[in-house]
Amino acid sequence: MGEPAGPRTAHLRVARPTDDLAAVVRFYRDGLGLDVLSEFRDHDGFDGVALGRAGAGYHLEFTHHAGHPAGRAPTADNLLVFYLPDPDAWAAAVARMERHGYRPAASVNPYWDKAGKTFEDPDGYRVVLQNAAWGG
Repeated sequence: MGEPAGPRTAHLRVARPTDDLAAVVRFYRDGLGLDVLSEFRDHDGFDGVALGRAGAGYHLEFTHHAGHPAGRAPTADNLLVFYLPDPDAWAAAVARMERHGYRPAASVNPYWDKAGKTFEDPDGYRVVLQNAAWGG
């Protein structure tokens, strides 16, 4: 009969607001290397950009709503973790972030510093580039 519809077969969208849409897009597009999948302007007062990889099971959406401050991350331990098991691909991803002016930050949880590098986006949310395979 096949797999029932639900979270196991869903596409994951991680969505959050930002006060500086252009800076956040630069971080995730230029620094992290994600593709712009879609954009919208003044959709019921919201501007937004979806970034990810075509065909991947996830994408990130960032929105800006004029007059409604989004603020910064509540803690330095709000993470998106990208598992990059190939050492060359991982090193290239780290180098790309640094080439675009983003510097690694010490992780709140020292686990992430053992095989990864953590970068903070313009809103204070953090992305870990982990040189390991996801072991689920």
